[in-house]
Amino acid sequence: MKWYRSILSWLLITSSISLFWPVERVGFDPFVITSLISLVTPIDQLGFDPSLITKIALWSAIVLTMFSLGGLVRPEELKPLTKRPWWVVLGVMVQVLVMPFAAWTVTRLVPMEPEMALGIILVGCVPGAMASNVLTNTAGGSVAYSVSLTSAATVLSPLTVPAVLWVLARQETQNSLAQSAVLLATLVTLPTILGYVSSIYLEPVRKFLKAYGSVVASAALLWIISVVIAANRMSLLSVGSIIISALLFVNITGYLAGYFVGGLCRLPASYRRALTLEIGMQNAGLGTALSVSILGAGTTAVIPTAVYTFGCMLTGTVLAVLWQRRDLKQAIRDSEMD
Repeated sequence: MKWYRSILSWLLITSSISLFWPVERVGFDPFVITSLISLVTPIDQLGFDPSLITKIALWSAIVLTMFSLGGLVRPEELKPLTKRPWWVVLGVMVQVLVMPFAAWTVTRLVPMEPEMALGIILVGCVPGAMASNVLTNTAGGSVAYSVSLTSAATVLSPLTVPAVLWVLARQETQNSLAQSAVLLATLVTLPTILGYVSSIYLEPVRKFLKAYGSVVASAALLWIISVVIAANRMSLLSVGSIIISALLFVNITGYLAGYFVGGLCRLPASYRRALTLEIGMQNAGLGTALSVSILGAGTTAVIPTAVYTFGCMLTGTVLAVLWQRRDLKQAIRDSEMD
């Protein structure tokens, strides 16, 4: 039962970090910390076997994460879906069009292995990360708008992700597009909806998720990313500046697209910030699971998704904190003028 004890040990570590490292207070995310720990200290030295990265394990963690995150969404946070639906449609369209195109463009400009290129394209295809909701709060953005965008993109992912993959990477994924659609529908969209509905109508579920939902979701995601990083430690350490620059290009393009489209459409500043973070921050953990499902556990396609996970968390945190400090300075100036 060595593997059982190893999983419990790692979940204990990640859960502890999630509990005692509140992002909304410190403006930084534990994903970066545990990713770096996994990179410097391989999990196998803790008694964990990286070969446990199987499709079943990854998708089970994704299901647990999406159910928990769905249960954390409050009905009032989805008001933009009914009050300003075109703003939500705008955000989803920008994400679906800009991010995959940016990822595809960089794979055509930068020479790289086919599987590595597919990993970068997957980064651009997946919906936004739930962590963007937390960083939007730090940045003084509209959390309700951010949650609405993430929820809409996640629910639509069984349609959008296979469609974009068919257009941009048809040859590499043609045998698994239908499978990807089914997996996303049953293991991402359905758990999210079930978590949301359960938290509304089932009191025990609502109480449990309110108390422990964020910890469960964080622990599951931290486990996914940390194990992937540890299993590909040598590959990650050998990733050149070209791949990192390519991913940074995709990330920055997303931020710029969200910010300028928000300004062009005259969105309020808080909505503009939410859109910026939502577009640039992708659910790369889901991209990792998809890459394993499409190409197998040994694929190098998981490297770009793993790198992008803590890369976009780092840049998103920096951006959110800069906005937070800007607001603080403005508040100080306004108080001095009064």
